[in-house]
Amino acid sequence: MKVLVLNCGSSSIKYQLFDMAVRRMISKGGIEKLGMKGSFLKHTREDGQEILFEGEIIDHKVGIEYILGVLTSGKHGCLKSLDELDAVGHRVVHGGERFKSSVFIDDEVKEVLEKNVGLAPLHNPPNLKGIYAMEELIPGIPQVGVFDTAFHQTMEPFAYMYGIPYILYKKHAIRRYGFHGTSHRYVSQRVCELLGRDIATQKIITCHLGNGASIAAVKYGKSMDTSMGFTPIEGLIMGTRAGDLDIGVVTYIMEKEELGLRSANSLFNKHSGMIGLTGVSSDMREIEQAAQNGNERAILALEMYNYRVKKYIGSYAAAMGGIDILVFTGGIGENDSEVRAGSVSGLEFMGIELDGQKNPGFRKEGEISTPDSRVRVMVVPTNEELMIALDTSVIIEERNNHTHV
Repeated sequence: MKVLVLNCGSSSIKYQLFDMAVRRMISKGGIEKLGMKGSFLKHTREDGQEILFEGEIIDHKVGIEYILGVLTSGKHGCLKSLDELDAVGHRVVHGGERFKSSVFIDDEVKEVLEKNVGLAPLHNPPNLKGIYAMEELIPGIPQVGVFDTAFHQTMEPFAYMYGIPYILYKKHAIRRYGFHGTSHRYVSQRVCELLGRDIATQKIITCHLGNGASIAAVKYGKSMDTSMGFTPIEGLIMGTRAGDLDIGVVTYIMEKEELGLRSANSLFNKHSGMIGLTGVSSDMREIEQAAQNGNERAILALEMYNYRVKKYIGSYAAAMGGIDILVFTGGIGENDSEVRAGSVSGLEFMGIELDGQKNPGFRKEGEISTPDSRVRVMVVPTNEELMIALDTSVIIEERNNHTHV
């Protein structure tokens, strides 16, 4: 089965094509600056050769048309025709309370996604545009939606409810949803494969640390709690997002700075976090370089970042009644040994002991804890696209088998 995975953003489309018979990615790429001047498509073949196409890519439909054209081109593609494509898997950010797992996309699902637009106004509309574009370009192609929020739907009400009037939850579905669910699900499953352990017996904390960052408590294979909330702004300090913040601070700043809702939303989502604290960058590499050069704000921001991660690790270990495995993933989690070390410093009392020789410069899949560490500390590169492709192939095969019965 050949599965195309699409991740449609407001101004970008990322894609990967998988041959699920061998669980292998056979090409990937992305469109940037969609609908803007200077838009381009970068395509990487299985042999690693990169091709760049520049042109006016005005919307998602035109963009996906470009992608399908490249995938079937005699010179650069890996499909003889679009008939070889069996299904499309879409990353969809918000599934609301309705979707607890990945689903086959039909009219009813699209209707629910349209209703959920208010929960993710920046993300769900482009996700839907990708679905509609595929329907037009390849009528009848089976499509599957894989939701960032679905994995966290196993949280109990005491973990996902907020201390606001209950009627607001009933009226507007205001609760903790959590995000990065596909990543947390993948790395928690993968780490158990690596260690030869049954996930149904393990208490795992997964740290997805990137420009957007979240931590999840995965108890016996299910998400028990996660740091992102109703929106992706809650929790850890991120590249441009504030993370946990006293609501009183929000209203105080809005009053003092005379900010409207849109400006306040932009302030806390795009101009806060590490970029707001340092004034240097939202990129951790540049912040660490500034800290090494003696920039006091950069030093403070890194201390704050690590401290917040550490607090969540400790609180989730308490919530689960212990921890067996700690996983680092995401761009920062996979590559930044200083953040990993800073995040677990002082947690030796919990049985977390990092190998000071192994951790520095460690950038692959494997263990970075000492042989004596009671908690296994692991680095596992995330692979959300493979997870989406796996879910898509399983759902399509089940539907095909059901149809043939």
